[in-house]
Amino acid sequence: MKILTADFGSTFTKLTAIDTNTATILGTSKSFTTISSDVTIGFNKALDILNNSIGSIKYDKILASSSAAGGLKMVSVGLVPDLTAKASRLAANSAGAKVIKTFSYELSKLETDEIQSINPDIILLTGGIDGGNQKVILHNANAISKLKGNFLVVYAGNKSALEEAESIFKKNNIEFECCANVMPEFNKLNIEPAKKAIRNLFIKNIISAKGLDKVQAFVHAEIVPTPLALFNASLLLSKGTKKQKGLGDLMVFDVGGATTDVYSMCDGTPNTSNTFLQGLREPFAKRSVEGDIGMRYSLSPLVTTASPDDIADVCGYTSTDILNWVDKCTKNPETVPTNEMEKIIDFTISKFAIEISADRHCGTSTKSFTPMGEVNIQFGKDLTAVTALIGTGGPVINSPYPKETLKSSCYSLKNLNSLRPTNPDLYLDEKYIFSSMGLLSVSHPDVALKIMINEFIKY
Repeated sequence: MKILTADFGSTFTKLTAIDTNTATILGTSKSFTTISSDVTIGFNKALDILNNSIGSIKYDKILASSSAAGGLKMVSVGLVPDLTAKASRLAANSAGAKVIKTFSYELSKLETDEIQSINPDIILLTGGIDGGNQKVILHNANAISKLKGNFLVVYAGNKSALEEAESIFKKNNIEFECCANVMPEFNKLNIEPAKKAIRNLFIKNIISAKGLDKVQAFVHAEIVPTPLALFNASLLLSKGTKKQKGLGDLMVFDVGGATTDVYSMCDGTPNTSNTFLQGLREPFAKRSVEGDIGMRYSLSPLVTTASPDDIADVCGYTSTDILNWVDKCTKNPETVPTNEMEKIIDFTISKFAIEISADRHCGTSTKSFTPMGEVNIQFGKDLTAVTALIGTGGPVINSPYPKETLKSSCYSLKNLNSLRPTNPDLYLDEKYIFSSMGLLSVSHPDVALKIMINEFIKY
């Protein structure tokens, strides 16, 4: 069987031709995404390039994913930041959305104005365990119902407030979908129903809004958000299939122009004795999105976070050189390095992008003294024992030193409390096929797994 996959990104539309009988990649191509006019124009240009490379092929199936037009923008609203607000963010991220911001407690006028300015595609409304606090989530339902725009609401909070919340949304003509509470009991996560509801709304409503309805007409399955495709590929690569073993506990770094997405497939419970987990236990399969960590559109906030002086100390150039490069890329996000200085600066910044996003994704451990002696308190996931680390995204794939870029995610004396991987094997998605394998994994998991293991470069 010959399958063609298409990933409609914000910058490029990427095609991958696959022969499932031989579990091989026949060829890949890309062309600029034409989201402002007609996305099929960019698709057809990429297809022409592919045909010129491998010949014209009649495909048995065409599959597609998309993060075009900024992907799926979402705002999550919860009750307590460390509990339901965090649970809602985990649910949204695992569904392939980009969570622009998370709000907690009762929404203020200033916060609703901010949500209005964000203009999200979906608002995920959570809050309270089942049978618990109803006041906050109903206040927030009322506040959301007064917003203007084409957003959709997913209600995944206290079931005791569901009926009244439905009445509020219906009265104000707000389109919504209800699902089970993301935290039905204290410290107990249930994010799958919300994840499914978000995906259903993406398929039902967002595709048309993003101009992808023409694509949906000729592909053979529902278009999915690109991050969800990567999420599925990461899970498959970790757990494997009945026929083939996966890589085990792993992390994936997808560095883009606007964001850096991090995936971890690992239980994340304490790996050392005398360590106690505090706070919400995170899921085995986790995705985080760093909206201020990107190599072009988000280069300025990334460099600010990393510090121009620190970048200069590492790369050997001045902070003025760093800021001049940032200014050049900000004016033209399609800028590529043209000389040795620019290449080294860009490479160094990409290392900081990986390092910062790794610190934010991984858990932390701190020492605490008790009447029973010294103990370690862990927050988040312990990823020190992760055995495989995979890099994808243009800034990593096109890096002059991808191995060094990826190593920036590993444990470092710079941050002793961060539970980052200590000694993982490093892999590179050189052909940019990760999202393609996520699409293929639904119908041909064994083929997708075999291709990833064969095609990813191991250092």
